[in-house]
Amino acid sequence: MNKILITGSNGLLGQKLVSLLANKSNCQLIATARGEARFSIPNNVIYQSLDITDAQACISVVNTFSPDAIIHAAAMTNVDACENQRELCDLINIEGTRNIIQAIGNRQTHLVHISTDFIYEGDEDEYFEDSKANPLSYYGTSKWKSELLFENVSFPYSILRTVLVYGVLEDLSRSNIVLWAKGALEKNQEINVVDDQYRCPTLAEDLALACSDVVAQKATGVFHVSGKEFLSILDLVYKIADFWSLDRNLIKSIKTSSLNQAAKRPVKTKLNIIKAIKQFNYQPKSIHEGLTLVAHQLQNLKPL
Repeated sequence: MNKILITGSNGLLGQKLVSLLANKSNCQLIATARGEARFSIPNNVIYQSLDITDAQACISVVNTFSPDAIIHAAAMTNVDACENQRELCDLINIEGTRNIIQAIGNRQTHLVHISTDFIYEGDEDEYFEDSKANPLSYYGTSKWKSELLFENVSFPYSILRTVLVYGVLEDLSRSNIVLWAKGALEKNQEINVVDDQYRCPTLAEDLALACSDVVAQKATGVFHVSGKEFLSILDLVYKIADFWSLDRNLIKSIKTSSLNQAAKRPVKTKLNIIKAIKQFNYQPKSIHEGLTLVAHQLQNLKPL
């Protein structure tokens, strides 16, 4: 039986991983996050509070459970907050990752690390796993530095770079592009949406399944794991409006430069996912399929 430990299990990806892996008969799951669990812990899942910025706590948890694999989903991902709180960003994204790596030590634990398209500058038509990193934001820099920590490790590892993850949970601490746009348009609020940033939106369930498959198939190295459709943020929000039959006229097209955001964003981050398709049969859903799943999950959420 594989013992899999998840960091950041209270987050969107973390909770999707718990839901996915809790039902696998060949898997013993240890879910960790800072503080209390924000989800109903399945009977066959162990929950352990873990602050990844505490090196000794990381060592203790890894020694206690001796996991066969760790999926490291804990991170500070708010791009502007990372820009404004650089020490905290470094502490979580770099030192937190270093603590997990050092806790593994000489074990042959397979570490799956989640990274981002924001390590790229955004001036290429397409990015491959060996494309040059040149982050524009402090968030991107912190995630690139966290990747560099793997250069001399002795255990098997996988780095999964992903893009603009969306999905829904009963208790979601941070919103995402789909829920934000849907919620605002349902309230008949005008929203400003950039038309000059292009992404491959990624369904959280697809990313969770990729993590699970990487562990199951012992696929190591760097992989791009994103949605397969490349479009502007504006066109994505139009798709969201059309899917739920909401008013497109409330959507106002703007340029990134008008937002005065703390952190610079890359213009275009189209990740080539062929390697993931070939190595572990990654098959992301279309945006329409993703929105259909989100709609179904929203209908089945317990009323607050």
